[in-house]
Amino acid sequence: MKIKPFKVEQWMNEFENDAIYNIAETCVHSITLNELMEMSGENPEEYWQKIRDIRLTYGHIEGSPEFKKGVCKLYENMKEENILSTHGAIGANHLVLYSLVESTDGVVSVLPTYQQHYSIPESFGADVQILRLRPENNFSPDLDELRALVNSNTKIININNPNNPSGSLMPEEMLREIVEIARGVDAYVLCDEVYRGLNQEEHYTKSIADLYEKGISVSSMSKVFSLAGLRMGWIASPSKEVMQKCFEHRDYNMISCGILDEILSALALKNADKILERNQAIIRKNLTILDKWVSEQPYISYIKPKAGTTALLYYDFDIPSRDLCVSLMKKENVILTPGSCFELEKCVRIGYACETKELEEGLEKLAKFIKTLE
Repeated sequence: MKIKPFKVEQWMNEFENDAIYNIAETCVHSITLNELMEMSGENPEEYWQKIRDIRLTYGHIEGSPEFKKGVCKLYENMKEENILSTHGAIGANHLVLYSLVESTDGVVSVLPTYQQHYSIPESFGADVQILRLRPENNFSPDLDELRALVNSNTKIININNPNNPSGSLMPEEMLREIVEIARGVDAYVLCDEVYRGLNQEEHYTKSIADLYEKGISVSSMSKVFSLAGLRMGWIASPSKEVMQKCFEHRDYNMISCGILDEILSALALKNADKILERNQAIIRKNLTILDKWVSEQPYISYIKPKAGTTALLYYDFDIPSRDLCVSLMKKENVILTPGSCFELEKCVRIGYACETKELEEGLEKLAKFIKTLE
């Protein structure tokens, strides 16, 4: 099996640890264990004593009941048997594609999106068709284009809602139309929902798993819950076939998730409302700062995101996005993500959900750098 290099992850691996101002980060400002304890209202001494007494076995192979109960509360119709724990959303995406897609299948994937959604099925030899999300459409999919791309051979449609990197958000009506298109060719819909809930406006975003009998939702504790260090994710689907196939394939590469990771994730999910309230406040405050900054930059433009933690900044300079980002890193110790990591140019991805002070200082350094390009 040959697979293309994972551009965005390789970029982050190369530069992230050396950056002073990390405005490429996609997680909402991470929380500490002490902060998690404070939110939970648990007695820290009693809680940590329970943890110290736990025997470090494999734990529950399919995912601990407490963790799965917590995940179910994020959906309308999911039960514990509809949830399978994974090593982050990256593990969930891989497991779904690895379990369902064969070389004879067709796959449709939006672009830009997380590269797993098109490079993994491509590596299996599947016929991958790209549905491009364009700025002139506010990075929403053209459903007529989707209809033209699917056929009786289409096994799965891969979408991402809210979208990474653009921050676009598909409303329920559009999701229902996508479901009807998929149902017409008996295809699955895999929706990467790692940013679901991080909306700029107060409204509930439905999951594909609650809208379609062959819908597959993937998410994690990393973005919305600020706990990337736990490496916990999950697959949610009403389809028994999906659950069975994923569990069978999972035996070959996982066995189980870490027992401590599941315990702490379950604690966080018990307090999901508190964490979400904290994180919505961060992204809304920080987007206001970013929006003002963009309005003051004559060479920068963007489509203001509706959800998530990222946006695409388009620039009016004749320089490849990777070269621009490397130069920015070397001169100002600021990291952004090149548009080339998403098969785009003349733009960069910014993550605006970091600590507010870091965002403000990073934008100040970025503005200084831009002046050198004039």
